[in-house]
Amino acid sequence: MRKLKTNILHLPILIEQDEDNIYIVSCPVFKGCHSYGKTVDEAIKNIKEVIGMCLDEEKEKQSHIMNRFIGFRELQISLKAASI
Repeated sequence: MRKLKTNILHLPILIEQDEDNIYIVSCPVFKGCHSYGKTVDEAIKNIKEVIGMCLDEEKEKQSHIMNRFIGFRELQISLKAASI
């Protein structure tokens, strides 16, 4: 019996909620990799499918992942300076 080696890819995702309470999820490693769901769990399930498609597309291109995730930061802006 042959053991299969499992590669695990750790990818960052960003989860937001819009004005209609829909969860928008993005993976910044891939350009245009976005999905949504009515719940966080549904949005995560959907983004996994989209990430799978992005990975397949990268294999076809014979290239490496284009974007390199660096991190998230919080930015503080004075409300007086922001044009809201």
